[in-house]
Amino acid sequence: MDMYEKINELYDKRRKIEMGGGDKRIEKQHQKGKLTARERIDLLVDEGTFVELNAFMEHRFDEPGMEKGSAPGEGVVTGYGEVNGRIIFLFAQDFTVYGGALGEMHAKKIAYAMDLAVKNKAPFIGLNDSGGARIQEGVLSLDGYGHIFYRNSIYSGVIPQISVIMGPCAGGAVYSPAITDFVFMVEKTSQMFITGPKVIESVTGETISSEQLGGASVHSTKSGNAHFSCQSEEEALAQVRELLSYLPQHQEENPPAKSVEKDADDFLYDLLDHIPVDPSRPYDVRKVINQVVDAGSFMEVHRQFAKNAVVGFARLGGISVGLIANQPKVMAGGLDIDSSDKISRFIRFCDSFNIPLITFEDVTGFLPGVQQEHGGIIRHGAKILYAYSEATVPKITVITRKAYGGAYVALNSKAIGADLVFAWPNAEIAVMGPQGAANVIFAREIKESDNPEKVRQEKIEVYRDKFANPYIAAANGMVDDVIDPRETRIRLIKSLSMLAKKEEQRPAKKHGNIPL
Repeated sequence: MDMYEKINELYDKRRKIEMGGGDKRIEKQHQKGKLTARERIDLLVDEGTFVELNAFMEHRFDEPGMEKGSAPGEGVVTGYGEVNGRIIFLFAQDFTVYGGALGEMHAKKIAYAMDLAVKNKAPFIGLNDSGGARIQEGVLSLDGYGHIFYRNSIYSGVIPQISVIMGPCAGGAVYSPAITDFVFMVEKTSQMFITGPKVIESVTGETISSEQLGGASVHSTKSGNAHFSCQSEEEALAQVRELLSYLPQHQEENPPAKSVEKDADDFLYDLLDHIPVDPSRPYDVRKVINQVVDAGSFMEVHRQFAKNAVVGFARLGGISVGLIANQPKVMAGGLDIDSSDKISRFIRFCDSFNIPLITFEDVTGFLPGVQQEHGGIIRHGAKILYAYSEATVPKITVITRKAYGGAYVALNSKAIGADLVFAWPNAEIAVMGPQGAANVIFAREIKESDNPEKVRQEKIEVYRDKFANPYIAAANGMVDDVIDPRETRIRLIKSLSMLAKKEEQRPAKKHGNIPL
């Protein structure tokens, strides 16, 4: 056999691997509204940049249904490419080969790509579409999962890790996405659950569909396991590309900055139209965020989960920032168990990857109630305090309206490490709201008066005028400046420039023990 024949043999073998499970299974995948592993990769990476690794790796078994060569590519495509001109590493499970089931070599391919990503300081992206462990390989499949989970954990905070669920993800397979930084799901075609509907029905008698149990809607609204819910695979992969544009390649690098043309005045002439002076009236904090940040740059994370808080990425003067905000139009912006988890995990991600934090605060407090107390609001709320205190990136707070009690302290106050705190002139910074405070402080006077309600209203105004304003906090150094709201963008951009080289150390330790 001469060299040309050897080369032809190579191309034949490669072509067979690239066909995965063959035309019929590819057609079946398309009929489900799903793309193949290679089609997904083509959508994710810049055109012509993907390089495949370990295409010829094979399992070691030779049993019925597991003959040599029966699993082209071992049911997963791994390699590297570029997104927006920057290198990323990835795997894409191939459902047309054994349902994308994970076996020993399948896992080895993924682990090898993860190791390469860390050595080369680049993000790692997993496109998940798998029926679970390859049962024929027994405990070797479970061991394979363990190697992936270990790397997810050890590499957390070293490189960004993103999971895209594009089909079933069941049993132990769900734990890898759960450890990664962000999880994307596709509506109607992707699911995540530990035990499937049939097992649940046999054990508990409950009847439920796969979609109702672990679909994108459930995980993006109820469980909070998914950060992004997308209507199609194309949308999900486009959003992954967008998300990467805000992130550094690794933890030693600052996030990418975009050059911004100075074509407009940064003074926010229209901002006051979005903020009611009446502290009891709701408004949508997203309107404030979109006015303050670079036009069209806000990418919200966990949009459908714990809606009383808003978190996400944006740019200010071209600089990538992480935003945390109370949402006054939901639960008056109060903090509960779910929003505490949402906020604290987002803070820790941004701190891991050198992304400055900006907090827009308008908070009445932590949500009262037996369900919240018994559900552990103390433990969950403490996560916010811990996350802000631990973070060493630039941290700036803007108090837009209310800042009451322990929630004021928790949301990046000076006491727990804020670099700068600004307040708008209508801000109310106090131990509690004027109504509650007046009822406590002036209880006797109200009770003994001939017109208790009139006296109560008078005392509320007395308290509001005397205590519920930003100037006492400013007089005591808890607020750095009281600013014209329309100057918010200008002040934040200048502050980020001033804090650009900030360095701050924490006591040497193995790691802290965040209240989980």
